[in-house]
Amino acid sequence: METEDKSESEDGKTYFVKIHAPWEVLATYADVLKIKVPFKANDIPENNDIPMNWLSTPFRLPEHVMHPEPDYFTAPFNKSKSDFFLIDDKDTFFPPSTRNRIVYYILSRCSYFKDECGDKKGIKRLLNNGTYTAAFPLHDSRYWKRSRDANCESERYSLYKYWARFLCFFKEQPLNLIRKYYGEKIGIYFAWLGFYTEMLLFAAVVGTICFIYGFLTYDDNQWSKEICSEEVGGSIVMCPLHPNFVFIHDSCSTPICMFFAIFMGIWVTLFLEFWKRRQARLEYEWDLVDFEEEQQQLQLRPEYETKCTNRKLNRITQEMEPYLPITNKCARTCLSGATVLFWISLIIACIIGVIAYRLAVYAAFASIMKDSPTNKLQVVGPYITPQLATSVTASCINFVIIMILNLMYERVAVWITDMEIPKTHLEYENKLTVKMFLFQFVNYYSSCFYVAFFKGKFVGYPGKYAYMFGEWSKLRNEECDPGGCLIELTTQLVIVMTGKQVWGNIQEALVPWMMNWWGSRKARNHPESLYSRWEQDHDLQGFGQLGLFYEYLEMVIQFGFITLFVASFPLAPLLALINNVIEVRVDAWKLTTQFRRPVAAKAHSIGAWEEILSGIAILSVVTNAFIVAFTSDMIPRLVYMYAYHSEGEMSMKGYINNSLSVFNISEIPQTTLHKYILCEYILWCSFLCRYRDYRYPPGHEKQYAHTMQFWHILAAKMAFIIIMEHVVFVVKFFVAWMIPDVPSDVRARVKRERYLVQEYLHNYEVEKLKIQLSQNGNNECTCTPMIYPSLPKHEVLSECL
Repeated sequence: METEDKSESEDGKTYFVKIHAPWEVLATYADVLKIKVPFKANDIPENNDIPMNWLSTPFRLPEHVMHPEPDYFTAPFNKSKSDFFLIDDKDTFFPPSTRNRIVYYILSRCSYFKDECGDKKGIKRLLNNGTYTAAFPLHDSRYWKRSRDANCESERYSLYKYWARFLCFFKEQPLNLIRKYYGEKIGIYFAWLGFYTEMLLFAAVVGTICFIYGFLTYDDNQWSKEICSEEVGGSIVMCPLHPNFVFIHDSCSTPICMFFAIFMGIWVTLFLEFWKRRQARLEYEWDLVDFEEEQQQLQLRPEYETKCTNRKLNRITQEMEPYLPITNKCARTCLSGATVLFWISLIIACIIGVIAYRLAVYAAFASIMKDSPTNKLQVVGPYITPQLATSVTASCINFVIIMILNLMYERVAVWITDMEIPKTHLEYENKLTVKMFLFQFVNYYSSCFYVAFFKGKFVGYPGKYAYMFGEWSKLRNEECDPGGCLIELTTQLVIVMTGKQVWGNIQEALVPWMMNWWGSRKARNHPESLYSRWEQDHDLQGFGQLGLFYEYLEMVIQFGFITLFVASFPLAPLLALINNVIEVRVDAWKLTTQFRRPVAAKAHSIGAWEEILSGIAILSVVTNAFIVAFTSDMIPRLVYMYAYHSEGEMSMKGYINNSLSVFNISEIPQTTLHKYILCEYILWCSFLCRYRDYRYPPGHEKQYAHTMQFWHILAAKMAFIIIMEHVVFVVKFFVAWMIPDVPSDVRARVKRERYLVQEYLHNYEVEKLKIQLSQNGNNECTCTPMIYPSLPKHEVLSECL
């Protein structure tokens, strides 16, 4: 340990304590932590002959960056058997991430005070009480130039040059170097993010093809021609949704791609299954096969030790440790649950507020845009409708509300989790993950769920409309555009998803840079010789224990957007792909240049996020089936084509007229009529208007009751949902069953490694015994080999001989 004089620091007040770990310390704690190290070169031949391998050459990095280390069989390190392992150089035997993990392990358990209540230990507790302001591993060099020390590998410089710069966006990621420098936990995140981005490429290509095909064949659809034509759509007067009558040709809609919805259901399964295989391979290559998080589970949080004054005996460690009484724990859990419900209610209240905004401004937009110059535009004019204008502005307002609430929910989720006082860091992270995802799920997706499944479904019909808060409120339930709600769902999805991604990348890159610029303003005038490396790192931002938590959360929310509602917008995977290409480099840049080097940590998977992704994948099949059935017009069109076409042939001719019911304007009271119709339309009041529904016409004995076609369509929708869900789920489970989670070659290597560990340790002990016998000059073993600790001596001797 070495202490720097405070007079040499930037502000003249801060002490820097530098901690070094010699070989003896590293070897001792590598034995305690059972860190795996190589003992024999891998003798299993590996097939590296990939067809068309030359095509990937432009995307590869130089070998000195990728660190193609020889493949070894590994075993847990044992200090007493150090000659058993392949130790060429003790200074480089343990990689940097392992060294800083060992040092942090020692610091987190080192006792600094002892009283009648027990030992106070751990650097985290000293950080919490203000004894130390920060504790972090040092970077090995500046990111823009190599270290002056020729023996230093300058891995930070290599990571910045070949990984963190945006011009390298098409290059592969140096995962082994990331793991070596930052540890397995950060390495597994970037491996997952890179794999997710690669899989998005296939979804983006198929989605783009579906979108282009739908766009090119739009004019070939008979029902599209009818709804957008002047002859049919231009002659159908729709019942007033606002102070003006509209013609149905003012509401041209876009077709939905059912094939892409089914494809994405299968794509999600392939993504999760192939990631499990990729993860299993990384587990083997990074020596994480037998890794357990027991030590992380046993390590108590300093906040838990501080707030829990009661003590009890820990049966595992046989030490007195603090605990939270069950009554206190239940009370805190109930209070946190009530708080979560309150904030979710706040989200719903905000959504209702946005709905009220839609209802309030819809009529205003209709009046303003009736004679708008945009109506005369050749291409986009027919699409700029009051409904679309209302939807766009409401989506923008909703996005602003989401961003504001998002800041609040982060603090609320942390406050609620702190209030529960989780015992360990792993428990804390899992509790926070559940709460944050629940908040974000409701916050980001509630508006899309409303537009997709509730808007326009409970509006009644002309003359008997349904009202949001009762008829006294005079706020009718929001209705869809005559062309349907699909275009509004697409608008909502594009604005929220794109806005979140753009804002997230700007925030991730700009905020740390601005804070570092402001924090190091005093040191910018110092020469490099007076601005030490530890001060440079101290002026950077702390990555924090939950740094990766927010990165995973951002990607999982995006994953929900491209799976839950992808049937309405096939270009969503393309937007996600573009964002992720930028996201990989932004995360790499800020981690390499703007943050202190985080303490290396091990992780064999992405943790609880894998279960969340699986849950979203299952839910996405249901949501897309409902979008195709209830939000789009696909099922009503099919029912009409196969069962109700009047000419006896399968054609969509006449579908628009068949899908609209008739209402007599004269049945609306005169006082109510003036609320909906402007003066120039009073002459039409004796005419009939149309509305989207399947009801009997006026004058029929069952006037305004649902027709049999309505029930046939409803039955077809429910049948479609059941069939689509079962087909996709059967294919998903079949694909999951066909693709093993662990590749066969990895399974063989793991078994081979375990076999060799036992065989080589056995031979090692036998050789030691022979040497001992030859040195003693007799035929009796003086010590029992470690591999047979429970056998009698004569049995051991006979086995050895």
